[in-house]
Amino acid sequence: MKKHETGRLKERREEREAEAWDNLMKDLKPDEEPTPRPASVEEALSGQYRLKDIVKQAFSLKGDTADYDVIKSRLDAGGRVSGMNLSILFFAILIASIGLNTNSTAVIIGAMLISPLMGTIQLMGLGIATVDMMKFKKAMAGFVFQVTTAILTSTIYFWLSPLKEATSELLGRTSPSVYDILIATFGGLAGIIAMTRKDTTSNVIPGVAIATALMPPLCTVGYSLANHHWSMMGGAFLLFIINTMFILVAAVTILIVLRVPQAEAATPKLRARMLRALIRNATIVLVVTVLLTVLAFLTGPNS
Repeated sequence: MKKHETGRLKERREEREAEAWDNLMKDLKPDEEPTPRPASVEEALSGQYRLKDIVKQAFSLKGDTADYDVIKSRLDAGGRVSGMNLSILFFAILIASIGLNTNSTAVIIGAMLISPLMGTIQLMGLGIATVDMMKFKKAMAGFVFQVTTAILTSTIYFWLSPLKEATSELLGRTSPSVYDILIATFGGLAGIIAMTRKDTTSNVIPGVAIATALMPPLCTVGYSLANHHWSMMGGAFLLFIINTMFILVAAVTILIVLRVPQAEAATPKLRARMLRALIRNATIVLVVTVLLTVLAFLTGPNS
C-alpha cells in the first residue's frame, strides 16, 4: 500500500513538473530553438535556462535573419543604378550642395537621408561576400558613375552659386581622422545588420545614413573644384573614401558571418584574391588616416 501511494505521489509530482515546464515553454517565441527540459521544476524556476536562451539570442545574428533571397533582393534593389535611383541621387546632390552653401545642417541631413549611395556600397559587399565577381564589377561601375555624377553636378552648382565663402559645414568635411573610420565601421555594421533582418521597420537605416555621411564630402569636392580650393578637395575626398571603404568592410564581414551562399563560379582562389584586395585597400586607407591624424595633432594650435 505504501509503495502504491509512493508511486502515485511520484506520478503526481512528475505531472506537476511537466505542467510547470509546459507553462514556461509557452513564453518562448515559436521560431526559437527548443530548450532541453530541465531535470526538475526547481531548475526551471531558477531561471538558468531562460537566462541561457536570452544570452544566446542576444549575441546571435542568425536568430531573425531574413532568407537569403530576401536579403539579395533588398541589396539588389538598393544598389541598382536605375532611372529612379539616379533621379533621387541628383536631387540629393542639389539638396546637399544648397545645405553646405547656406550652412544649413537640417538641409544637409535631409540630403543624407535620401542619398542612394550606401545601397550601392552594400551591393558591392554582397558581391565580395558571395565571391560574385560580375556582381561586384557591375556594382562598382555603377558606384563610380554615381560618384562622378555627384562631383560634376555639385561642381556646376557651386560654380553658378553667388555664395563663394567656405562655410563651417564645408570646412567640417575637410579634416578626416581615425574617429571617422570608427564611425564608418560601426555605422556600416548597423546598416548591413538592419538590411538582413526579417523586420526592416526601424530607424537604423536613416540613422546610419546620417552618421556615415557620403553625400556631403562629395559635394565639398565639387565646391573645391569650382573655387580652386585644392587642399579642401583632398581632405573631403579622403573622408568619402574612408566612409566608403569601411562601410564596405563592415558589409562584407556581416555577410560572411551570416554565411550567405557563394556564387556558382566561386572558387577558393578567387575568394582569397577578393578578400586580400579588400584588406589591402582598407589597410592603406587606415594607415594614411592614422598618419594624417597624428600629423594634425602634432601641428595643432596647442603644439
